Amino acid sequence: MTRSAIIIGGGIAGPLTAIGLKKAGVEATVYEAYKEPAYETGAWLTVAVNGIQALRTLDLHDAVKAAGFPAEQITFASGTGKHLGTVPLGGKLADGSVTHTLKRGELLRVIHEAAREQHVPIVYGKQLLAAEQNERGVTARFKDGSEAHADVLIGADGVHSQLRRIIDPQAPRATYSRLLNFGSFVPPGWVKLAPGEYGMVFATRGFFGYVVSPSGEVWWFANVPCERELERAELATTDWRARLLEVFRGDAGPMCALIEATPGQIDAINTYDVEMVPRWHNGKLVILGDAAHAASPATGQGASMAAEDAVVLAKCMRDHAAVEAALEAFVTERRARTERVVAEGKRYANMKLVGPVGRFFRDLMLPMILRRQARPSHAGSRAWLFEHQIEWNA
Repeated sequence: MTRSAIIIGGGIAGPLTAIGLKKAGVEATVYEAYKEPAYETGAWLTVAVNGIQALRTLDLHDAVKAAGFPAEQITFASGTGKHLGTVPLGGKLADGSVTHTLKRGELLRVIHEAAREQHVPIVYGKQLLAAEQNERGVTARFKDGSEAHADVLIGADGVHSQLRRIIDPQAPRATYSRLLNFGSFVPPGWVKLAPGEYGMVFATRGFFGYVVSPSGEVWWFANVPCERELERAELATTDWRARLLEVFRGDAGPMCALIEATPGQIDAINTYDVEMVPRWHNGKLVILGDAAHAASPATGQGASMAAEDAVVLAKCMRDHAAVEAALEAFVTERRARTERVVAEGKRYANMKLVGPVGRFFRDLMLPMILRRQARPSHAGSRAWLFEHQIEWNA
C-alpha cells in the first residue's frame, strides 16, 4: 500500500521534500499558509555545490542552474578600501558544476513547476493549527477548520515553525540574530566585476555584498547591526534608503552608489537563528529545513540544507517500513551536520557585529586567514561542507 505524507510549508524545503518522497514511492500533499505562491518574496540567494549535488538526485540541478548564474569566488575588502583577500566559493563538482546565484522567486518557481509536473498537490491558504497521531497515522488540523490525514506529518514551515512547537511545547523559538538584512537589484553599469564574482565589504557600521549578473545587473545585499528586533510596522515604514546611506557613508566601496541607484522601495527583514532544537520528531511528526536548523544567511547554505534534508528524509522513508524508524534515522543522519553549519554561520555573523577594537583585529587577521583558505592545500578543510554527498542508491 502506498504511504502518504502531509507537508506543512510551500517554500523551498516543502515542495523539494514532496518531490523526494515521490521518488521514494510516498505520495505527499503540500499545505501552504499563504494564499498564493510567494514568488515575489525575498531577493536572491546562492545554491552551493553541495546543494547542486543534492538537487541532482531529484533531477532538478540543471533547471536550477539554468535559472541562475555561476559564482566561483569572493573578494573581501575593509571599509578603508584595504584588500583582505580572495577565496573560492565552494569548488567544483566532477561535472564542472559550481555554486550558483539566483533570485529566490526563480528558485521557488522552478521547484513548484517540478512539483506540478510530478502531480504533487500544493494547497494554499492552509495554516496549521494542531496535529494528532495514533497507530493509524496523523491528522493535521488547519485554522480554517479543515483537516487532512496521512501516514506522516512533516514541518517545512520555517524559523517560526508551528509544528516545532507541537512536537515539543518547550522547543526553543527562533532567536533574533541582531542583524537586519537587505537585498535588491540595480541596473547595469555601476561596478566593474566579472559576472559571478562577489565583492564583499566589512564596512565600519555594516556588511555589504554585491555580484554582477550576466546581464550586467548588480545584485546587492547588506547586513546592518540592530540590537532590537523590529516590529512589522516599523520594518515597513522606515526610510531604509536614508538609513543605509548613513550607515555606509564614509566607507570605501560602491555601497552608497548602489543604494542610491536602487529603484523602488528598499525593504528590511529581521534575521533569525534556530541554533539547537532538542527534538526534531515525535512519533510520526518531524521537522526539517529552517524549522529544525536555521543558519545565518552568512553561510549561504539555507537552500542547500533544505535540498539535502529533502533527499535524506525521502531515502529514510524508502528504506524503513515503519515511519517512526524512518524519522529517527533521518534525525540521526542530519543533526550533527546541520548543527555544524549553524555554528559556522553564527561565527561569520558575529564578525559583522564587532566594535572598533574587534574591527582592528579582524581586519589585521583576515588577510592571513583568507590567504590560507585560498591555497589548494587548504581546500580540504571545508570539504565537510561542500563535498558532502548523499548516496541515494546505497
